[in-house]
Amino acid sequence: QVQLVESGGGLVQAGGSLRLSCAASGRIFSVNVMDWHRQAPGKQRELVASIHSIGSTNYGDSVRGRFTISRDNAKNTVFLQMDSLKPEDTGVYYCRYSSPSTYNQYWGQGTQVTVSS
Repeated sequence: QVQLVESGGGLVQAGGSLRLSCAASGRIFSVNVMDWHRQAPGKQRELVASIHSIGSTNYGDSVRGRFTISRDNAKNTVFLQMDSLKPEDTGVYYCRYSSPSTYNQYWGQGTQVTVSS
């Protein structure tokens, strides 16, 4: 019902920046949450940042102050500006869409972020 396409991942040196994008299409409800999670090999998937359609945001402790999440509701797109990247930020970043109206959640295929030391 909802498709998510991420872009913007890549290889960057420690201290550098990347900007991820996630475009949602399909049956999008106006009230929703879009967020970013990441997963490194051997570790569980963890929340990076989330943003509600009304604009409220939430960040994981490890990225607060370095990452900024934003969205364009008209385009159903969420962004993640990642600054001061650390090697510990390396992982596959997944975009998620969820709707309180349907209790459904949808995941993108993920985009690889690699931060070299």
